[in-house]
Amino acid sequence: MSIKRNIYLKIQTVEQALHNIHAALDASGGLAALVGQTSCPAHEACGRVLCAPVYARCSSPTNHAAAMDGYAVRARQTFAAQEDQPLTLAVGRDCYPVNTGHPLPEDCDAVIMVENTCPAGEGCIQIEAPAFPWQHVRRIGEDIVATELLFARNRRISPSDVGALLSGGIWDVPVWEQIRVRIIPTGDEIVDFTLRPDPARGQVVESNSQMLAALVREMGCCAERVPPVPDKPEALHRALCESLDAGAHITLFCAGSSAGTKDFTRATLEKEGQVLVHGINVMPGKPSLAALCRGRLVFGTPGYPVSCLVCFEELVRPVLHWLAHTRPLAPAMLPVELMRAVPSRPGMEEMVRLAVGRVGDKAVGIPLGRGAGNITTVTRSQAVARIPAAVEGWAQGQTVEAALSVSPEALESILVVVGSHDNTLDTLADALMSTEKPFSLVSTHVGSMGGITALGRGSCHMAGMHLLEEDSGDFNFAFLDKFLPAVPVRLINLAIRHQGLIVPKGNPKGITGVRDLKEQGLRFINRQRGAGTRILFDYHLRLAAMQPADVQGYDKEENTHMAVAVNVLTGAADCGMGIYAAAKALDLDFVPLARERYDLAVPVQFMDDPRVLAVRALLADPAFTARIRALGGYDTELTGQIMQRGIKLG
Repeated sequence: MSIKRNIYLKIQTVEQALHNIHAALDASGGLAALVGQTSCPAHEACGRVLCAPVYARCSSPTNHAAAMDGYAVRARQTFAAQEDQPLTLAVGRDCYPVNTGHPLPEDCDAVIMVENTCPAGEGCIQIEAPAFPWQHVRRIGEDIVATELLFARNRRISPSDVGALLSGGIWDVPVWEQIRVRIIPTGDEIVDFTLRPDPARGQVVESNSQMLAALVREMGCCAERVPPVPDKPEALHRALCESLDAGAHITLFCAGSSAGTKDFTRATLEKEGQVLVHGINVMPGKPSLAALCRGRLVFGTPGYPVSCLVCFEELVRPVLHWLAHTRPLAPAMLPVELMRAVPSRPGMEEMVRLAVGRVGDKAVGIPLGRGAGNITTVTRSQAVARIPAAVEGWAQGQTVEAALSVSPEALESILVVVGSHDNTLDTLADALMSTEKPFSLVSTHVGSMGGITALGRGSCHMAGMHLLEEDSGDFNFAFLDKFLPAVPVRLINLAIRHQGLIVPKGNPKGITGVRDLKEQGLRFINRQRGAGTRILFDYHLRLAAMQPADVQGYDKEENTHMAVAVNVLTGAADCGMGIYAAAKALDLDFVPLARERYDLAVPVQFMDDPRVLAVRALLADPAFTARIRALGGYDTELTGQIMQRGIKLG
């Protein structure tokens, strides 16, 4: 039995796709046929866009007014006043008391501040300097003159604009209709988040619609989300027709735009109009769809959240700006040095999210995972870089141009940590955000040796490491001496942690040590090359007179302790090497093998950096060390201390 699948139309560049969308809408009557005009009360107009010019109805101020508290005078009558020959003025005849904002009395053209006058008997004052015409006076129309242009068409009204409108006597303003977007989540596998479900195997909590709705509202447009629609052609067609009949300017289908056997979005759109785009040359985001149905725009966003976001940013957002008559703000661009190599497939432009911080005089970027389903790569990033379609990736240490999603100043408050993974780093990240001056922690888990490499390149503020020197039983110093002799570094202890074998709850196979891996033929999950945990495991293999070939799964690697624990939890492995805290977090059992010192290696040049000082202050705080101990499998008797050679574990 053959399976019918969608076939992509010709893949287009984003520029080609947007051009085709604009051309199709223009051919059907253009913006005027789709986006109407209306009126809005001036005091509620913030964020709305004017569809016609606005002219002042009255002047502001409407009369000459005092700009200071004092006395209104006729300037010509004060010219004789001198410091050695004060001039006496009669109140009510030569001068008149006024407060700021009061209209000037007839024939008066200046105000003398009260502090520049002296009492001179009953009903009189003296002045020692003359007033010049229009001194301390707000003249008629100084701010706004009746009939003058206040704002040209297509201006987006700001809070201060509201004040100007009301000052000019404008009570209602002509604005473009607010763009309405209807969002239709689709799929048999999704469950409605509004029901607060516990998803079963194979189910996914629907979230893309809310991400899209928030993006739409952030642009000042209206977003409406309907309940999820199943993967049934008749149900999808009915949802489309209801959206078009309701007058939505844009309809967004969530998922169903790819080439799967249940991806019916394209066929649905073709029933009501013309497909303009099916596939753009950007990864993730390739399966993006766009169509014109009954003169209205409909988009099919991919189901994976990052692909969905890329579709919105590349296609939907520019179109929304066009319909709403607003202008996008160009992001700040910054050269960023890459912490890791980023391979890429030629022929497709690829977007890479980066966690970015400023280290010394340069910005460094940690490439985050590129899985289209991993929304946390977006939430953890501060920038995005684009690998051109003709480029086969980037090398480690290469500097690339990246578009910031935060202000350039925000990079100064980001602490960059590279090296070995440890669960306490999450605790530290949370605590840093609660300090008087909050700092963000970004980290990449490349193993202890990778941390040393980053220190050598000057690409991080600190590196986590726990490298055992077998001969002396000391930690980290010998490796820094060998691989980083030219960089002065201080080692600050974060914690002493318990390493061992993470095993399923109840330890059903009765694992007692590494010898069981060979004797029972257990499936093992390892840490990546260069990780201190892997080096420690190799050490215990030698103690047991075993070789890597004796371990089934020795070459299967994960980059974090939690990833190892998840493999054990799901049954993908019988055990893995990791820390007790990871086992405890997932309610697994643990076979202890060693206690080790986990240190933060900090270049001397950063010891007084505010970000590092904030870390040191936390490590000296008993409340924070108590949080570390509460994770389980940590001892804190050395926490916060600068390590010296030869310090032994108790």
